[in-house]
Amino acid sequence: MRRADLLASISRRDSLEFLARMIRIRSYSDTPGEAELAHVMVDAMKGLGLEASAQPVEGHRINAIGRWRGTGGGKSLMFNGHLDTNPVTEGWTVDPLGGLYDDRFVYGIGVSNMKASDAAAFCAVKTLIERGVRLRGDVVLTYVVGELQGGVGTVKAIEAGIRADYFINGEPTDLAGLTLHSGAFGWVIELTGVTRHMSKREEAVDALAAAAALVPRIDGLAFSGAASAEHAAVDRAHVGVIRAGLSRELHEWRPPQVADFARLLGTARYAPSQSEASVLGDFRRVLDDLERERPGLAASMAVIDAGRRPTMLPFEVPRTARIVDVVSRAYRAVRRAAQPLGAIGPYCFYGSDASHLQHRANMEGIVCGAGGRYNTMPDERVDVDDYLDAIKIYMLAMLEIAEGPALEA
Repeated sequence: MRRADLLASISRRDSLEFLARMIRIRSYSDTPGEAELAHVMVDAMKGLGLEASAQPVEGHRINAIGRWRGTGGGKSLMFNGHLDTNPVTEGWTVDPLGGLYDDRFVYGIGVSNMKASDAAAFCAVKTLIERGVRLRGDVVLTYVVGELQGGVGTVKAIEAGIRADYFINGEPTDLAGLTLHSGAFGWVIELTGVTRHMSKREEAVDALAAAAALVPRIDGLAFSGAASAEHAAVDRAHVGVIRAGLSRELHEWRPPQVADFARLLGTARYAPSQSEASVLGDFRRVLDDLERERPGLAASMAVIDAGRRPTMLPFEVPRTARIVDVVSRAYRAVRRAAQPLGAIGPYCFYGSDASHLQHRANMEGIVCGAGGRYNTMPDERVDVDDYLDAIKIYMLAMLEIAEGPALEA
C-alpha cells in the first residue's frame, strides 16, 4: 500500500460534513447539548464497528468511549479530546452553530477548542477501516466532558481503567508538537483596608488603590525554582477579575467613601520544576511587600476550588520519546517540513487533560491538534487544510504505533 494513495483516500467532503455536524450541536460545558453530542459520537463509532459506550461522569454528563480492536500483539494508541465548549461571545459575524465552511476555513463555536481534533481522530479511524486496514494494536477514542472544569471527564475514564500505551491529546496547537505545558490553578486574593470619607482619605487604607497597584506586579511576577529557561518560559500569572467596594459585600452605592475591601481572581501557570506551593510562596512575598508599603492593609490568598476539582499539573514529555518521534515523522511526511516541538507559545500556557493521562495513568503522550490561531475568539475557525492534515498525521501515527501494514513511500 502506497502512503500517498492512503492519504489521498480521505474524503474531504465527508470529513468536513462530520465536523460540521458536531459544530451544529451546542455542547456548552455542563449542558444537555454536551450529553447530546456524546451520544452522537457513540452512535458514530458504533457505525464504524467500534466497541463504544456512554460512560457516566457526574449528573447528566457523559463521556463517549470507543475502541477499535486490533488483531493482537501491537501497542495501543489513545486519542483524547473534550466535547464541551465555551459559550458564544459578542462579535460573531457568522452563525456560530451553523457548521459553516468554505474553501479555507471551518467556522463555529468550539471548532478550534477542540471539535476539529475530535473529528480528525474519528475520520482517521474511518478512513483506515474503509480502506480495509487492520492494526495489531488497539486504537482508543476518548471523547470526554469537563476539561473546562479541571478534566473531570478524563479523570473518570482513567478511574474506570481506560488506558493505552501511548496517547495523543488533540488540544489546538496548529499541529505543532507540544511537549511541555504549564500546570494551572485558580486563585483569589482579598485585600482589607480602612475606610474613610473621601474628605479624609489621607487617613484611609485604600483597598482599591492597593489592588490597582498589585495587578502589574502579578502580571510581571517571575516564579522561583525553574530548572531551565524552557521551564521559566511557561510561567505566567494573570489577574482576570477585580472588584472593590465597602466591606466584603462590596457595596457600590457609596462611592464617596474609600473602598476598604477588594477581591482579585486569576490564574497561575507553572513548570514541572515548580509546584503549587512554591508559586503560592512567590505570591506571598509580593503580598508581604504590599502590606509593608501600605500599613494597615491585610492581604490573604487562597486557591479556588481546592480539593473540589482535579488539579491540572504541568505536562512534559522528552523530545526523544517514541510518541514524539512518531508524530514528528508523520508531520514531516504530510507537510514536508520539520514539526515545531517544545514549549510552543501560546499553547504552553494551557492546562490540558494530557496532564491527567501522564500523572494519573502513567501514559506517554504528546499534545498535537488542529486549530489554535483563531481559538476562543469571535468567528472561531480552523483552516481546512490543517484539519485535513490532522487526519493524515493521526492516520500515520495509528499505523506506526498500533502496527499496521507497511507503507511504500
